[in-house]
Amino acid sequence: MIWNYCTLFDSLYLSRGLAMYESLLAYSDEFHLYIFPFDDISFKILQELHLRNVTLVSLNEFETPELLEIKPGRSKAEYCWTCTPSVISFLFNEYKVTNCTYLDADLIFYSDPSVLINEMVENKKNVLITEHRFSPLAKLYEEKRAGRFCVQFVTFLNATDSLEALEKWRLQCIEWCYARHENGKFGDQKYLEEWPQEYKNIHILQHKGGGIAPWNLQQNVYNSNDKTILGIVNKTGYSFEVVFYHFQYVKFLKNGYYDIGWYMIPTELKNLFYIPYIKKIEEIEDRLMKTDSGYKTFFSEFNSDGIKNMVKSGFKKVFGYNILKIE
Repeated sequence: MIWNYCTLFDSLYLSRGLAMYESLLAYSDEFHLYIFPFDDISFKILQELHLRNVTLVSLNEFETPELLEIKPGRSKAEYCWTCTPSVISFLFNEYKVTNCTYLDADLIFYSDPSVLINEMVENKKNVLITEHRFSPLAKLYEEKRAGRFCVQFVTFLNATDSLEALEKWRLQCIEWCYARHENGKFGDQKYLEEWPQEYKNIHILQHKGGGIAPWNLQQNVYNSNDKTILGIVNKTGYSFEVVFYHFQYVKFLKNGYYDIGWYMIPTELKNLFYIPYIKKIEEIEDRLMKTDSGYKTFFSEFNSDGIKNMVKSGFKKVFGYNILKIE
């Protein structure tokens, strides 16, 4: 079976989205990726690239009056989160796909993700969700806010009961989807917490290699060869192939520096995951600027809004905490 994937991003995440696509292409034999570019320059560049196994869906084709009505009241990130279930629903309704897996643009694949979807199928379910699997320290302050599940890799089969869950989620996100914790909600993902109790068709991913991220990286040890990266559960248990890593928070700073967030990431894992990722992003950024003269790299500034952020930014500047530079 051909697995269908979808993702959405604007030009700010264009190089990340392309890095994700190229990693998917490297490890997947049969797939189709639907990309929803969220601004004109990203749509134009993606058209020019003629990517294999890709269909572009423009905002003009996708956006409904319902979405356009709420768009002005949400930030760019919040609007993207709002649209996640609508993108999946659109593909079922307009493209008549039999299955669809949403992918965050800042994922990188290290082996074929079909193994994750097959786990759902083998368990006779038709919706797949992934846990954050927070490390103990991160769980103390993150799980209540961000939730048990992460909207990073979510699969739906085109079936009556899965579409029921999808439609409820779509309506919930249209009603409320903001970058703050409020009344048990946060963005698009706290809604998923009720699914295992509300629906019988939900499969929670068990494969440890799906969803490696900075918030759970410390729970395993890792080694690599030329073809794959292996993790060892709890440093003494069974080994597994890393399927994808979620490079959440990576920000481009000026003068060639990168901020990779606040989680404790050992030097060897920076070298294993982050340095190759940043090199790939830099390579793609160079390609994009050669492809279209209107493209420019977006740089972030250290956040100095408010005393708390000033202190945090000052700490990073002084100590270089999780600030990387590729020589």
